[in-house]
Amino acid sequence: MPALTLDHVSFAWPDGSVALADVSGTFGRGRTGLVGRNGSGKSTLLRLAAGELTPTSGRIVADGDVAYLPQRLAVDPARPVADLLGIAGPLAAVRAIEAGDVDPAHFDAVGDDWDVEARGRAALAEAGLPGDALDRTVGMLSGGEAVLAALTGIRLRGAAITLLDEPTNNLDRDARLRLHDIVRGWRGALVVVSHDTELLELMDDTAELYADELTVFGGPYSQWRSWLDAEQDAAAQAERDAERALRREKRQRIEAEVKLARRARTARRAEAEKRVPRIVAHGRRMAAEVSAGRLGVEMREKESSARDALDAAGLRVRDDDAIRIDLPDPGVPATRRIATLRDAERSWVVQGPERVALTGPNGAGKSTLLRALVGAGGGPALGAVGGTLHVDHAAYLPQRVDDLDDDASVLDAVRASAPHTPDRELRNRLARFLLRGAVVDRSVGSLSGGERFRVALARLLLADPPPPLLVLDEPTNDLDIDTVAQLLDALRAYRGAVLVVSHDDAFLARLDPDLVLELRDGVLAERELAPVNGA
Repeated sequence: MPALTLDHVSFAWPDGSVALADVSGTFGRGRTGLVGRNGSGKSTLLRLAAGELTPTSGRIVADGDVAYLPQRLAVDPARPVADLLGIAGPLAAVRAIEAGDVDPAHFDAVGDDWDVEARGRAALAEAGLPGDALDRTVGMLSGGEAVLAALTGIRLRGAAITLLDEPTNNLDRDARLRLHDIVRGWRGALVVVSHDTELLELMDDTAELYADELTVFGGPYSQWRSWLDAEQDAAAQAERDAERALRREKRQRIEAEVKLARRARTARRAEAEKRVPRIVAHGRRMAAEVSAGRLGVEMREKESSARDALDAAGLRVRDDDAIRIDLPDPGVPATRRIATLRDAERSWVVQGPERVALTGPNGAGKSTLLRALVGAGGGPALGAVGGTLHVDHAAYLPQRVDDLDDDASVLDAVRASAPHTPDRELRNRLARFLLRGAVVDRSVGSLSGGERFRVALARLLLADPPPPLLVLDEPTNDLDIDTVAQLLDALRAYRGAVLVVSHDDAFLARLDPDLVLELRDGVLAERELAPVNGA
């Protein structure tokens, strides 16, 4: 029996927009990576399976209890980490008993779980968190540490089915590797939505949600991708063959019709000129008309069959819309000084159309450095680490696009950065970011993570004049794999400078930066990117 079964599941948001329509399929008891384009409904599907949302129609059957880790972990900063692990009750009871309180309620709370504290500390250590994290509040952890702690709590509870939505988004490289280790040893059914191809390689199966069809492939992402590419190549070839067959049938029909028309004209002329007996001429004319009719039907049927074959072949070929991120040309000369990054010992000048990557562990201050550089508010002081902007402005895309007004429409949100651009032109430009039709008039708060990112990116890039420097903080967090590739193409072709913070070494390797700086313990240092499989 499968772990999760979707039976003709549909879901629509309160504004009537349909997120999923008649989706059916199953997830097995192993590890499954769920992939699909932004807006295909992956996160909605997980929320439905977790019980956070109720299907508009259809049903979801889970063979066991379900644990869910959302893409954005909304946890009260004052909440104890022990509570996040799900052991706050028995832990408090054990400590009360050890302190001399023999209230029977404490013994009931403990049950047989006398080693709860040791288990909690061991689980945190396995996730790379310090043992004293058990006595901290969530607010004392970094975003990545909070995700690892929440994942540790799910493991301790031993849920039969676990759903993870983009679990590596806020994790630095070391934390990603620890999460990968946790996933390798996972017990129970696991469904993971992710654009992290290294994580997807650890899956037993790959499921794709495409055009409201859920299909499951037996194998990790790279094998599924190879199969899909081969299948699409074959489908495209079949479509080309079908097009040639249709053209051939059309040509043969036309040639046959011309030949029959000539034969019919000859028969009519012979009858009119009385070159043969009237009855013979009439018989020949009638025979020609019957043959023409019969052959015409036959040829039209063949042409119709060829057209049906072409339609069937065309359905196999995906006609996916691709976001066209054509970045503006700021015309930055190679000698122009753009920015300077520094610590107590050294400084590095970003000059001309250079690409600079900034890496480092969570909490090192990378985002703070970016905000200070572009004048967006720096947060806690970084000591000697800092930066100076040598141009009059830079385009800044923060890690969380929280400055978007959730109640504003997409058009209003983008219009704010281009107030003099006519709405019709703005709509045309938004279509290049796959924001078109009714979506442009929807509220920002109703969009998926990837759609919000595209709104933020469009607002950034449609501003005038074009920025000489793009500053991007974890730009791949809310993007599907294909859109990441399109963003990379655009950044590589951009003729201004790029400064990007990312924990995704595969993304950085494909960006091929001119300089990689690591910020750790208040020190900036040059480093090489580690080799990445498939990069």
